[in-house]
Amino acid sequence: MKSANLWTFVLISIVAAFPMAAKAADYDVGAIHISQPWARATPKGASAGAAYMTITNKGTTPDRVSCASSNASAKCQIHSMTMDNGVMKMRPVEGGLEIKPGETIALKPSGFHIMLTNLKNPLEQGKTVEATLQFEKAGTVKVEFPIAAIGAVMPGMDHGGMRMDHGNMMQMNKH
Repeated sequence: MKSANLWTFVLISIVAAFPMAAKAADYDVGAIHISQPWARATPKGASAGAAYMTITNKGTTPDRVSCASSNASAKCQIHSMTMDNGVMKMRPVEGGLEIKPGETIALKPSGFHIMLTNLKNPLEQGKTVEATLQFEKAGTVKVEFPIAAIGAVMPGMDHGGMRMDHGNMMQMNKH
């Protein structure tokens, strides 16, 4: 085999060995725009996972978002993550997360996120997970979250950004 053909074969073999990530879509419901939805893969046996996105309120009145349901878990909620004296704390956002008019909120690792609890199956890289979001004024929308690798960083963020392993975190800090 010629050297160029060998390298082509090796490159194609490497690319074929890795699942291709599903492309994230944008969603609009009422005055709300959702972009960059994604989730992290979970290890086998994990009981919880997380999903992320960016939400923009293009309207003139505030709206609130909550997670109504997911095909991957028994329960989904919007959670906040904070650090308190070196201890990571996660809490459900009661009454939903407010998005003010003209505001853009990024649900991302180490901040607000969708918490998927009592997973039915592990979240697998290269697949998608669906969640139905309920907005107080805009209504409901089903969002597909492409699943990235365990420990993946937010799309567009370099690898020097902060990472959060939800599987291990849940073992350290149960609600």
